[in-house]
Amino acid sequence: MNTIANAVEVLLLPHTTGNTSSVPHTKEQEAGGRTGRSIHLVGGEKGGVGKSLMARLLVHYMQERGLPFRAFDADRSNAALLRYYPEVSTQLLADRHDHLDRIIETASESPGGRIVVDLAAQTQHLLVKWMEGIDMIDMVEAMDYKVCYWHVMDCGKDSVDLLRRLFDRFGSRLSYVVVQNQVRGENFDLFEKSAEKQRALELGAKFVSIRQLMNHVMHKIDASNAPFAMGRHPERDNTGLGLVDRQRLKLWLTQACAQMDQVDI
Repeated sequence: MNTIANAVEVLLLPHTTGNTSSVPHTKEQEAGGRTGRSIHLVGGEKGGVGKSLMARLLVHYMQERGLPFRAFDADRSNAALLRYYPEVSTQLLADRHDHLDRIIETASESPGGRIVVDLAAQTQHLLVKWMEGIDMIDMVEAMDYKVCYWHVMDCGKDSVDLLRRLFDRFGSRLSYVVVQNQVRGENFDLFEKSAEKQRALELGAKFVSIRQLMNHVMHKIDASNAPFAMGRHPERDNTGLGLVDRQRLKLWLTQACAQMDQVDI
C-alpha cells in the first residue's frame, strides 16, 4: 500500500559517520552506570517479516542518537547490515559457535556499549543451543549486561505462534521488544486479541510499530545501497530521491526513532 501515515516531527541529532563506538552519550555520562550495556538480538524466526529492516533502523537510531555500539550481521542470505552499514558491521555465522562467541567477547572488550545482532530466519535453534551451552544469559548478567530480544512480526498467525514459543523458552530471563512491522501488513488484530499480547505485557515487553513507507522510496534507498540517513542529506544523496520523497523518508525515520526512544536502549 503506497501510503505513509502522519508522524510528529521531532528534532534528530546530526548524523555521525564512521564507527560510532567511541561517541559518548550524555545520558550515560550523567548516569555513570548501567545504561547502555545491552545485547540486542533482532529476530522473529519467520522469513520476510522485516528483521533486517528493523536491524537497519536500530543501527540508524544509535548513530543518530550518538550511542556507542557494535553490530553483527548473522543473515548470510540478506546481509543487510554489511550492505548498508559496512563501516560498523561485522559478519557473524550463526552455525559457528566461535562466531557467536564474538558477541560475548565484544561485550567484555567494550563495557558500556551496545551490541546489535541481525539474526537470519530459522536460526533460533542454533542461537538457543549456543546460549544454553554457555549459560549465556547468566554470563552476560554477571558482566552487567542485559539481553533484549526484538521479535519482529507481520500480521499473520505464524508470528504470534513464534512469539509464544519464545516466551515459553525464555520467560522472564530476557527483555523483549515486540515490533509490529506495518510494512508487512497493517492489521495486527490477531496479536492484539491473543493471549501472547497479555503475556508480553506481564513480562514487561516494550512495543514498537514501524509504519508503512511508500514502496518506491524504499526501493530507491535499497537500490543505491545507501544508509537511511543518506536520503535526508541532498548534498550526499545518491538515492535519486526528490525533495518530497526525502521529506517522506524524514518523517518515517522520525516516527521510527520516536518509537525507539520509548525502549531502554
